[in-house]
Amino acid sequence: MDIYQRLIEDHGKQRGLAGGLARTEGDSDERRRLFDAYATELEAHADAEEQTLYAELLSEPDIQEQARHSIAEHQTADNLLNKLRQTDMSSSAWLQTFKELRHAVEHHLEEEEEKVFPQARELISETRAQALGRDFAERKKREARAA
Repeated sequence: MDIYQRLIEDHGKQRGLAGGLARTEGDSDERRRLFDAYATELEAHADAEEQTLYAELLSEPDIQEQARHSIAEHQTADNLLNKLRQTDMSSSAWLQTFKELRHAVEHHLEEEEEKVFPQARELISETRAQALGRDFAERKKREARAA
């Protein structure tokens, strides 16, 4: 499985977890469980993606600016996750911040799938994309265990 297939698969997981989380209410066990899973998924994915795909793209002048933009969006999501961790889950502030995070993540996923991946496919050989896919999977497992 190449890097793009792995990332798109992860994007589906992220969308599913966000949808489940949006259906929870208050400071419930289900909300805590889904939030922990969502946060771990987002963080492990972003870290592994930066270490593989974006590390590769930062050396490509034609896409370097877009790669930096995507990495900055990861930081925005991380900041919002940290804000959620410090906010009472039963408060309206938590729900508002979650909606902001979900919107930011959705925007990021769509931008990657519609802009970054097509450009990256032109710059990275299929053989290299396969190797990056394997590297991403290993790095993500390590990041998730460390979380």
